[in-house]
Order: sequence, then C-alpha cells, then structure tokens
Amino acid sequence: MTTTTPVPVADLTAFAQLGTMPALMRQLAGLGGCGRPVRLDGHRTEHSVNTTTGEIGPVIHHLNSTDLAAGHLLVRCNNRRTTRCPACAETYRRDTYHLITAGLTGGKGTPATVTAHPRVFATFTAPGFGAVHNRPTTGRCRCGTQHPEGATELGTPLNPDTYDYRAAVLWNAHAGKIWARFSIYLRREIAKRAGLTQRQFRDHGRVSFAKVAEYQKRGAVHFHAVIRLDGPEGGDTPPPAWATPDLLADAIRAAVAATEIPGPVLDGTAHTFAFGKQLDIRTIRTADFTAGTTLTERAVAAYIAKYATKGAETATGTLDRPVKLLAELAHLDLTEHARRLVRTCWTLGARPELEELRLRAWAHMLGFRGHFSTKTRRYSTTLGALREARAAWRKAQATTGTPPLPTPGDDTEPTTLVLAHWTFAGVGLTPGERWLTEALTPAPGTEGEPTHG
Repeated sequence: MTTTTPVPVADLTAFAQLGTMPALMRQLAGLGGCGRPVRLDGHRTEHSVNTTTGEIGPVIHHLNSTDLAAGHLLVRCNNRRTTRCPACAETYRRDTYHLITAGLTGGKGTPATVTAHPRVFATFTAPGFGAVHNRPTTGRCRCGTQHPEGATELGTPLNPDTYDYRAAVLWNAHAGKIWARFSIYLRREIAKRAGLTQRQFRDHGRVSFAKVAEYQKRGAVHFHAVIRLDGPEGGDTPPPAWATPDLLADAIRAAVAATEIPGPVLDGTAHTFAFGKQLDIRTIRTADFTAGTTLTERAVAAYIAKYATKGAETATGTLDRPVKLLAELAHLDLTEHARRLVRTCWTLGARPELEELRLRAWAHMLGFRGHFSTKTRRYSTTLGALREARAAWRKAQATTGTPPLPTPGDDTEPTTLVLAHWTFAGVGLTPGERWLTEALTPAPGTEGEPTHG
C-alpha cells in the first residue's frame, strides 16, 4: 500500500530501538485500517471457573494496556462517515451491502425463497422549498444555464431570499415521523387491496423493508428503500397468492398520497409535512432471468450501501460534526446555502416550542435526527450480528498462544470470569503509528466481507 503521510523517521527509529515494531504492527493491523481509533487505558483478566463448585480458578490470560506496543488498547472508531474514517466507513458499507443482499437473495439466516416475494426499490423525495439550480434531462436550468455535472451551484436556490429555509429544516427534522406514518398507511393500503382489515392482514402478510437516508444537493433528505411483501411470519413464510409487485407498488403510491403529519405553528404559519411529488418505484427482479436489463438485487444493495456512509457534508459541503457555537461557521469552508441552513437550525433551535426537535444539536445534519440506515426486524440479519460473526471468526482464527486483543464488551465463554476496567485515554494515532497503518495490510476479518463476486 502507498502511504500519503510523510515518513516520521524519529518515531520509526524509536520503535526499532525499543524492539516494539513487530508487536506494534500486529496491533495496528488488527484495526483494519482505522485512522481514528479510541485509545483506552486499563486491564483485563480472565479466570477459569469451576462450573460445579463455582470456585474461581487461576488466571487464564491477563492484559494490561501498558504492556501493549502502542501503550494503550486501540479500538476501532466504527464511524460510518467516509469523511471521518474511510476504513471504518468501508466496513459499514460492506456490512450494509450484505444486510440488504440477505433480504433480497437470502443468506445469513434469511431463506433463499425471499427471491420469489414481491419486492420493489422505491425513492421518496422531499417537497419543493423554492427553485434551485439543476440539470434537467432536457433543456436548461431555470437560470438559463446548462450546468455541467458537479457544478458548485447545483442545488442552491435561484433566489436565496425567497427560499423557504424554515420549511426545509423542519421537513428534515420531521422526516423520520413522515416515514413512520407512511409505513402505517402502507399496511392499510395493502390490506384494502386484498379485501382485508388491518387486523386480518396480520394473519396473511407482513411488510418488511430496509431503507437509507440520502441528502439531495439542496440539503433535503430523501429515502431509498427496499420494500418486500412477506407471509405473516416474515421472510420465512410465503406471501399470500394475491401479493404481487404491482399491488405493492400501487399501495405505496396510495400511502404516499395519504401521508401527512402536522407540524408547528410559527409566527402564525401552520406547517404540515408530506413527501414530495417525485416518487420512483421499480420492481426488483432476479438477474438470472433478466440478463442485466432490469433492476437486480446486487444493483439495489450496492446503491443503498453507497449512501449508508454519507451525510449532509457530502451533498452540501457542510460540516460532519456537531456545532457547539454558531461562531464556528466563520472558520469553516461552507457554501452560503449550507450556512443559511445551519443558521436556520440554530435560530429555530432557540424557540421553546421546538425544543423537542433539538435543532441546535442536529444543525450539522441540517435538522435531520433520524438513523441513516434502518430496517424492520424480519427483513434480514442485523449489523450487530454481522459484527459479532466477524469477531467470532477472528477469535477462531487466532492461535492458542496469541489470543486477539479484546474489545470492551466482548462475550466470553460461560466458564470464564472476566474482570476488566478501561478508561478513555484519547483518540487517534501518533505520526509513526499513522504511517505504519497506511503501509500495512489490514488483518483478515477486520474489514468486513467483500461485496464482489
């Protein structure tokens, strides 16, 4: 691997003189390329336990952070944002890909028969808050210019003074509630088309979905979702005979049209929130029978996973961490549109009637406070289960004499007593550690499963 960090000769020389280089390289390789690990001080001791008498036996393994080559226990930051930690974000993307794929093709506890269930890929957008610069498929932007792809003005208002920044921020803040209301209406609409009541529908079918949030260039959140119609017990049971992709798509359109939630009344203006008019619904088909001419499971999984590691900063140029003081904006490289969105969050966040929205805490997200990646319980496996499987695989691969370094909270064998105490010591790597991390190949099992092949 080619490193981008200047060679820290002094640090590397010190590692060599102390004889810690091999151990440090093993410790860093276990981070899977993470460049912002959490550093912990403390210790961990494992004792055997007599399962008959309950007596605590001798020490099996003892670890003290001061004995480690880095001087601390290093734990991956697990940040999903590409702008914060590309390595951990890539692991998150891979896990999301496999989570979505499992719900489409089976695997990881989900039966392969889900490929025969009605499945659609739908995109739900926000309404308009004012005209913005864009690249229409035909013709020119309303400003009269044919903007090139990637132009900085794309998504910014034609007239910032008339753009409804309040509504834009409040829509983001209510986006999660809009989706929750939509999911209720979707079940109603499916039941109606099947000639069932909502209560009866529970005995015939179940709606399973996985979705991610994405920011449009204008800074408004929209959702991409895989929606699947299952039998009453989820993917393990076949859907009823009346369940078809067309019925599911029609029910989605009706549910979107009916979904509306009340918002706050500000300065005499009552706000209500609903999805925008642009709604795209496409049936997902199996690649084996389509020769790649229609939307396939892998294409959908890759598309959704791509956006699982992005935030507002990738669309609007805004910051990727909470704002503590509004004065911070003066020192950040932000677009004027992003500044106005953040300022609007900050201003509205001071109003008592909007306290529950916590707009100042979520100003860096332009008001959106929901999870970027969510799913129903029966859709497929979970990200936690994938992480546990990866940790178990690494543990199984480790040799008996050199057990892997622990992660606080790791499960242990039921016959082992673990006494541990860890305290926060900092975040990040020294220049020498960073250079070595960039030069190393991550240890097997630290990066998540590949998403090709």
